[in-house]
Amino acid sequence: MPSASSLPQISRLATLEPSSPSRAWLTAPHPTLPLLATCSSDKTVRIYSLTSFTLLSTITGGHKRSIRTCAWKPNLKGESVLATGSFDASVGIWRRYDNDMNPQPKDVLSGLDFDARDKAIASGQMGDEHAEEDEEDDDEWRFAIVLDGHESEVKSVAWSSGGNLLATCSRDKSVWIWEEVGDDDYETIAVMQEHEGDVKCVAWHPEEELLASASYDDDVRLWREDVDDWGCCGVLRGHGSTVWCVGWEGVVPRVFGDVEDGQKDTKERWVKRREASGPRLMSCSDDLSIRVWRRRPKEKVQQSRLSIIRSGTSEEDWVEEGQLPKAHSRPIYAIAWSKSGRVVSTGGDGAVVIYEERWKKAGGNAESKVTEAHEGGMGGAEVIGESKLDGAEPMEEVTNDTGSTSEADGQQGKQAEMEETPDATEWVVIAQIEGAHGVFEVNHVAWAPRRDKNGGSNVEQEELIVTTGDDGTVKVWTLDV
Repeated sequence: MPSASSLPQISRLATLEPSSPSRAWLTAPHPTLPLLATCSSDKTVRIYSLTSFTLLSTITGGHKRSIRTCAWKPNLKGESVLATGSFDASVGIWRRYDNDMNPQPKDVLSGLDFDARDKAIASGQMGDEHAEEDEEDDDEWRFAIVLDGHESEVKSVAWSSGGNLLATCSRDKSVWIWEEVGDDDYETIAVMQEHEGDVKCVAWHPEEELLASASYDDDVRLWREDVDDWGCCGVLRGHGSTVWCVGWEGVVPRVFGDVEDGQKDTKERWVKRREASGPRLMSCSDDLSIRVWRRRPKEKVQQSRLSIIRSGTSEEDWVEEGQLPKAHSRPIYAIAWSKSGRVVSTGGDGAVVIYEERWKKAGGNAESKVTEAHEGGMGGAEVIGESKLDGAEPMEEVTNDTGSTSEADGQQGKQAEMEETPDATEWVVIAQIEGAHGVFEVNHVAWAPRRDKNGGSNVEQEELIVTTGDDGTVKVWTLDV
């Protein structure tokens, strides 16, 4: 049995200052720069440094009500673009040149070293004129365009991996997709209204133009373009209450632990199935469960070159692969899948829980050993707390929009062989803290690369955990493994 000291621990590294005077909803790490964007009920977005953990600028004036969500546009150089969604039913697009966030005193700075910048100003190496320019940085965020169309509060915004599509969802039960057709010019290309309740979250597949949405109607829906129209290509059912968040696995999967000699064949079949299925999807809910969904790959159907009839269908077949150990006592609001393969969750109970997927052992399982260590008396706000671990419930089938789970006859043999692959992995809780934001609920959690060491670089590929709470604070945590 592993000892308490040998297990990973979650430790608070910093609290971003100054914090919001009202509820903070979500914090989005910049895709390339050491920056965090936090949206708040006070109608602002605060931009913080990941090197100094201090406030750099504040975005104001674009929305009339609470800003509920924000997302950075990927694949840009020299400019940062931020999308914001508000309770005023509008979506905002903000722009700023990156050099505005990186003033350079002569021969002092390299990269985004904000600590050196501050020291340079204090020592006089950066002149007063530069300091004045720095004070005016708050005004350099340009409210480029407002996207109107939703009839109620916007709950989530997400950019596709290519950055050309923006998805938004709302309390009005709709999912919208916008396409950038020119500078500050966006066109609505789809409005999907199949959800029967408030749509809480949207998330894009990391490689494909495949969108997932989570809703108050207890369902997760998948959306894809078929010819010229976007439509629902799958409905993932199994949750017993509101689904708050969905998140995709990275392109390259990571499973922890060693594989025993007798399990190597099982591992090879698992890897083969994962390569055919692609990244998995994870969802969390009011029902206190976190579920993992896997796509059943379709067998390609050959088509005559002379045929003008499209073969196949846009519908996708997904199954519930399993559930993570139950460690929360109140609704789970957010999950995030890190590049390292770990998963973090948080919610109404204020707990932050970290999970790993491990190769199963031939005798016994890793989950029971980790559980024993958690029950060994550890606790406290800065270290691993006790966990409540239950076995995963039986997996449920996933229907497409018509309720069918059938497959083409030509795929039966191959699919049966793929599904015979035994469960080669299991999820375990490796670290947990209670009361991450005191008595307040934690609304969001995300992974971010560590940039406060080695001059802002992240040569060790270390990841931080960023939590956002009802108390208006954003806290940064390390996982000491």
